[in-house]
Amino acid sequence: MNVSFIALGTEQLGISQLSAIAKRDGHRVNLAFSAQLFHDRFNLELPSIAPFFDDTDKVIVELNKQNPDAIAFGALTSTYQWGLQVARGVKAHNPNVKVIFGGVHPSAVPDLVLAKPEVDFVTVGEGDVAFSKILNQIQSEDYNTPIINTRYKSPEGKVIRGLQGGFFQDLDSLPFYDKILWENHVRLGDLYLTMASRGCPYRCTFCFNNFFAKLPEEKSGKYVRLRSPQHVIMELKWAKSRYHLRWIDFQDDVFTTSKKWLAEFLALYKKEISLPFQILTHPRYFDNDIALWLKEAGCQWIQMGVQSMDESFKKDTLMRYEKSDDVSLCLELMNKYKLNAKVDHMFGLPDEPISAQETARALYSKHTPKRIQTFWTCYLPGTQMMNEAIELGRITPEQVDRINEGIDFYFFRNTDNIKEPEKMHLYKAYEVIFRLMPSMPEWIKVRIRPHHLKWIPKFLVRPFSMLGDLVSGLLHANPEFMAYAWHNLLHLSNFFIVRVGFKPIKANRIKADIAVPVFEKPVIEVIEAKLGSVA
Repeated sequence: MNVSFIALGTEQLGISQLSAIAKRDGHRVNLAFSAQLFHDRFNLELPSIAPFFDDTDKVIVELNKQNPDAIAFGALTSTYQWGLQVARGVKAHNPNVKVIFGGVHPSAVPDLVLAKPEVDFVTVGEGDVAFSKILNQIQSEDYNTPIINTRYKSPEGKVIRGLQGGFFQDLDSLPFYDKILWENHVRLGDLYLTMASRGCPYRCTFCFNNFFAKLPEEKSGKYVRLRSPQHVIMELKWAKSRYHLRWIDFQDDVFTTSKKWLAEFLALYKKEISLPFQILTHPRYFDNDIALWLKEAGCQWIQMGVQSMDESFKKDTLMRYEKSDDVSLCLELMNKYKLNAKVDHMFGLPDEPISAQETARALYSKHTPKRIQTFWTCYLPGTQMMNEAIELGRITPEQVDRINEGIDFYFFRNTDNIKEPEKMHLYKAYEVIFRLMPSMPEWIKVRIRPHHLKWIPKFLVRPFSMLGDLVSGLLHANPEFMAYAWHNLLHLSNFFIVRVGFKPIKANRIKADIAVPVFEKPVIEVIEAKLGSVA
């Protein structure tokens, strides 16, 4: 069967995993990719020029050329409406194509998504087993059997709902991520994305894990699951043999949950891979041993969520139980071992005392991260924070509808819920300070306060914040920042090159065409036969 995935912005590991599963099962797989320059729904939003680069129609044309039996899209709240637009365009050309929506947003509001006429199947939660069964059902045209973690419409319009099963436990039994799918669109070697685990040990009220972990209707099994160190290393050996890798980016929610696993993995990584890498951690899963091991293995950047520095507020409102001393110790250890720290900090959290920002400023001035990434709080479907906002009347029914429909999706700049002008002024002043602080001289960062920025006109606040992030990213050569810049330059160049009639620049130079083993079983044995075993 012919399956096409739709992707926006850059690589999504969920698509990479499902594509590998589809190929393993014998299906033909294609990708229709949209760069969405200057409107990627994540970092770069320039509404004045984005329409000039909109390639949505091109994606629809490409999908129609691929003539798929099924198209699949992994939707965030921010990308949901765009996915519907593409699905409508494909359905207009081929009404018989089956449209599958999965991901975080459909998992939060599955009935709303399935009610759309252009959507035929919705996967809720993990789709590793469900996706195979959906494709088999489309191929056999048997539309009466419930599918685990799936809701779909029969030809008669009846909604068939499968059981919400437990979480997939044996991650080593899955094929490696299908990177070949992205080779024409993403510079894979700049920042090779992978995950060594699934799940998060925490349920922060603003995060998708808050509801995602509660989806199963039967015994769920462990939510935090680890691939074996050998399985991850074999994937990276394959990637290193095929691509000119510069960095590895482990996108696990918390990479350091198991010290035993970490010690074994990092020893293998240092011996077999030996490339710079970055991870995400949590203040309660980090200590001197971990910092030392990471440094010795080649880790150079660590991302950590701080979000707020008011302990009581974090515990009572965000369900984050780390102490301020835990955060301070983490940053101190990162500085001690010269591990570049990147922290996430949130503004506009409901009921957070404004004093939390001054506490954070004092922390960042003492243990300054190399990059401070700021976010403006918004309510995301399915989360406890949004449900509480509905109960307390913080958001209107109309706002709830717009969020659930993916119309209001700006995670970074949502300031609708801050009613006090003075509080908003302070928030924006702190945002400028935090963004600029990693590139400030020592004597400035320990002295600067919000009132020092009163001279900045309101319309320049956001440009100053963006400038701060730009300077920090360039000054400290953050690999995520640099990969993002090169990715956008590639697609910007190709946009103009194609318009004048030349062939687009290739995203990747392939070192060795070792492709097939990624989808064969058993994976490790096949890769070992070609590349050698993990010592």
